[in-house]
Amino acid sequence: MFLINIVFGFCLLLLPTRLLLVNGVEIVKSHPRDKIWHEKTDHHDQLFIVNKDIAPDGFQRSTVLAGRTPQDASFPGPLITGRKGDRFTINITDLLTDPTMDRSTSIASPFPQTQLPAHWHGLFQKTTNYADGVAFVSQCPIATNHSFLYDFGVPHQAGTFWYHSHLSVQYGDGLRGPIVIYDPEDPHQDLYDVDDESTIITIADWFHLTSLQLLAALVVPNADATLINGKGRYVGGPDTPLAVINVEHGKRYRFRLIDMSFDAFHGFSIDTHNLTIIEVDGINTLPHTVNFIEIYPAQRYSFVLNANQPISNYRIRALSNTGVGAHNFTNGVNSAILRYVGAPEEEPQTSQPLSSDVMMFREGDLHPLENPGAPGNPYPGGADLVLNFTLGFDADMVLFSMNGVVFESPTVPVLLQILSGAHHAQDLLPKGGVHTLPPNKVIEINFFGGDAPAGPHPFHLHGHAFDVVRTSDSSEYNFKNPVRRDTTLVAMNNQTTIRFVTDNAGPWFLHCHIDLHLSLGLAVVLAEDTRDTKKDDMTPADWKALCPIYNSLTPSQLP
Repeated sequence: MFLINIVFGFCLLLLPTRLLLVNGVEIVKSHPRDKIWHEKTDHHDQLFIVNKDIAPDGFQRSTVLAGRTPQDASFPGPLITGRKGDRFTINITDLLTDPTMDRSTSIASPFPQTQLPAHWHGLFQKTTNYADGVAFVSQCPIATNHSFLYDFGVPHQAGTFWYHSHLSVQYGDGLRGPIVIYDPEDPHQDLYDVDDESTIITIADWFHLTSLQLLAALVVPNADATLINGKGRYVGGPDTPLAVINVEHGKRYRFRLIDMSFDAFHGFSIDTHNLTIIEVDGINTLPHTVNFIEIYPAQRYSFVLNANQPISNYRIRALSNTGVGAHNFTNGVNSAILRYVGAPEEEPQTSQPLSSDVMMFREGDLHPLENPGAPGNPYPGGADLVLNFTLGFDADMVLFSMNGVVFESPTVPVLLQILSGAHHAQDLLPKGGVHTLPPNKVIEINFFGGDAPAGPHPFHLHGHAFDVVRTSDSSEYNFKNPVRRDTTLVAMNNQTTIRFVTDNAGPWFLHCHIDLHLSLGLAVVLAEDTRDTKKDDMTPADWKALCPIYNSLTPSQLP
């Protein structure tokens, strides 16, 4: 109970609270008025992580879900919102029990999936690296029947983000949800009339097997369904209700598109409507109008849709590149409904545009609205430190690598290693998987796609956004106004180059966001400014308790 008492005592400093007993676990219950924005910036929330049987596409299976109570856990998880400058305190309680989430056959999962961390994807966690939520990089997992309070701020960020488990392949079983940080001074606010919970669109591939079964198969998985806002259909399954997004004729809507996929990427469009992109991965962009967005796991786009078409129903399309995608949109798979107020409640009869009318974009077509320009000198290699990473694949072992090193998660979190005095790459575990970076320097990373199959690979860097000075689909460099984001593509036999400044001390994960590829080794840790990490990233007592609790679990608790 030591951990829970620490959490409770800490929360008493924030807002009125009371203890609540849930499944025998003491947790902190927030005051109802916490739900309302006040002048103060503290924003408290509770998430319970539970196993639950759901059938979002008509096929029932056990899942790992988040909810504000154990009973209302859902897919996707609850929306978390705040404003630029807010402080978030989010208490996570692990109530997982289902043993089918723990077992695999030919490959053993490196961690039991009744434990978990929670990662707040895209939030920089400056001075709060411990709250980044990556198992064995920034923390030990939260053990079953225990809680952990994530306490962090977003002083300079606004935009579209999401949260998910960052333990093994666990988020493939459902632990994913949206985060929106609103900006009261949004420079694009004159372009739209509506931006609220109703304008969030999540896309996810969905599987009838558990994520550990998919990992054990050692093949590219075929998505059984595409879920849009948690609803979809599988081929040969029942006509389950599709997600419906309502709009009113004459209004302009800021839609926030989040790809929460485990493996697949999607081609997104809304019949007869243009989409004007104004944000990518939490970074405002110059408006760019298209009618088709190719979106990869972990990427986000905000686009403005003008509801100026005749009142009717229009198909929202998210075509998967695997599995169910082979069946196009037959019987409503890979789709949802955009419904104008006044339209009949029926499925759309609209059609896709002709291929000649499709307006796609290349990643390099997007440019940041504020402070454009990559750091460093405007030529290849014009940085303080240049790192080269070549992706590889061992077909016999079915393992990915970076510079020949397969990432294997350490047993002691990298952050704890650093706080314990290890400051050099050769002293940090896993060997060859951690690269130290000096503070306040311009870093250039060249990714070479090599022979790594099943791509392109969406690479995500924690703790930063970066400038993509060379995109995966181009041989040209752009140092003047390159796209800035936190997840970009690396393609086989091609090069991607990014730049960023080391202004955020701590160990940050750099990895492919196809979760199976990450679990099979496609990652490194960038340990930034290791000597100042202890000073810059103060850790609370309950964080220090996570590893002793986790390490004390019995073999029966670690099947």
